[in-house]
Order: sequence, then structure tokens, then C-alpha cells
Amino acid sequence: MICNVHLRTLPVPAEVAGALLDRVAEPGNPVWPAPDWPALVLDRPLEEGADGGHGRNRYTCTNYQPGRRVEFTFGPESPFVGTHAFDVLKSGSNACVLRHAVLATPRDLRGRLQWSLIIRWSHDAMIEDLLDRMAVAVGHPPVRPARWSPYVRLLRKALGRWKQKQVEVVEVR
Repeated sequence: MICNVHLRTLPVPAEVAGALLDRVAEPGNPVWPAPDWPALVLDRPLEEGADGGHGRNRYTCTNYQPGRRVEFTFGPESPFVGTHAFDVLKSGSNACVLRHAVLATPRDLRGRLQWSLIIRWSHDAMIEDLLDRMAVAVGHPPVRPARWSPYVRLLRKALGRWKQKQVEVVEVR
């Protein structure tokens, strides 16, 4: 089972962070770490039943509580069965915690290998970038912004080259 959790304490009321979370799927929102990562695109505004994803990751919004929670369930073509969710948790009157949690099970060996070798590392980097952007958006940039590990930089370079070759093959045909 995959249980991957990221937390970020923000020195603002939960309502402030929640309002930004509600915009996470809007084009040009201040939180999603595009263009460094594929944009989160849904087939309609953020609500239960909205389908979409980012890059090759497909999912459906299965729980939306405005200003508090956004939960997505992985699609049937995903290598995982389960969910990933963002929660805004109150932590006093002028602070909150933004939590992102993946709770999933790989469908097969391929999913286990993808998670262990590629997805976990890229996912962790992307979520930390998102949490940094949330901190900046609420006016409290991180003292030490997240940095991609050498492994993440290597993965991005290798996958970028692979995608480039796929485009070249398609164009030749």
C-alpha cells in the first residue's frame, strides 16, 4: 500500500488557503506548479464528478468540500487503485496545515515499479513545488524553497528525451 503524505503549515487562516485550493484546477492559478509540471486540467469546474488529470495521470473528483477538501480517485487506466487528496486543516485561528495524501495500491508489478522508480520521486518534487507556491500565494514564501534532487532532474531529463523521440516518430509517419 502507498501512503504518501506531505504537510505544510501556513501562518494564515484556513479560509485563505482554502480559497486558493478551490482554484487549483483553474488555468493560470497561483498554486499549481505549471509550467514546470503538466497542468491540472478538468473537463469542468472543480466539483464532484469532474474528470481530468495532469499529464498521463487520470482521475475523477470524488469529494469536494469548498475551502476544505479536494479528493480525486485514480481512473481505471491508472496503475493505482485509490485516491489522492488535498485537505486544509485549521491549526488555531490564524494558521492552517495544507495536507496532500496519496492512499493507493498498485494494480500490478508494473504499478509497483513505476511508483518505486519514477512516480514517487517526481510526485514528491511536484507536491513540494505546489506547497511552496501556496506559501508564496498567501504571502509567506518558504525560507528554504524545495529543490529537485539529482535523481528527479535525471528522470525529467530522461523522460523529456523519451517524449521528444515519441514526437519525432509520430511526425515521421
